[in-house]
Amino acid sequence: MLSHRLGSRSSGLDWPAYLQRRAAEAREPMLRTFFAAGWPAPDTPLAETPLVALDLETTGLDVQRHAIVSIGLVPFSLQRIPLAERRYWIVRPSRPLSETSIAYHHITHSEVAAAPDLEAILPELLEALAGRIVVVHFRHIERPFLDEAVRARLGEGIRFPMIDTMSLEARLHRLSLWSRLRRWMRRPPVSIRLGDSRRRYGLPDYQGHHAMVDALATAELLQAQVARHYAPELPVSALWT
Repeated sequence: MLSHRLGSRSSGLDWPAYLQRRAAEAREPMLRTFFAAGWPAPDTPLAETPLVALDLETTGLDVQRHAIVSIGLVPFSLQRIPLAERRYWIVRPSRPLSETSIAYHHITHSEVAAAPDLEAILPELLEALAGRIVVVHFRHIERPFLDEAVRARLGEGIRFPMIDTMSLEARLHRLSLWSRLRRWMRRPPVSIRLGDSRRRYGLPDYQGHHAMVDALATAELLQAQVARHYAPELPVSALWT
């Protein structure tokens, strides 16, 4: 088990102070309610932390040129995943679909034409996220795309603590002495993509690039990572960023 000293590698941002400040300063009532939710304290053990896995499918990878097209989330804990509470939305992107993005996530022009704008589902989405630590696989998609989408609709951005399962795999397989030795030997780096990461823990293959399925896959991956590498009593702040 990795020790509690992992806390030194967590985000330098004081999340409780940030959330409290945003709750006081946000102009939009919906965001004030979100930031004022009862978030887990930094010393909350992982086993007692309410979690929610989040995945976004987008029209591309550039937050300035692309937009969200679907959202999947799965509330969970280290002990269980209540699938009845899962949520999934297709939303109408502010930028047109490309043939490449359709081939990637299989969401079509007709589906997005009939879908609501993200603003219509924001109250439901924020309520589902509030007070839970959000778990993603590669936060550099979910964090900037959601922040930009909320900012475009409410005039204010949104940030909150996340656990990034890809970053946890990078700690183990890209930053270790063994990984440096592999680079010295000119061996390819260990893949930390979602499917490859899951296979290392004996988790089954799922069809990727569906926001609901990938959110579930991310929740299962974190459960497996904690079971193998971390103690359940480890403070959540040791893993959030």
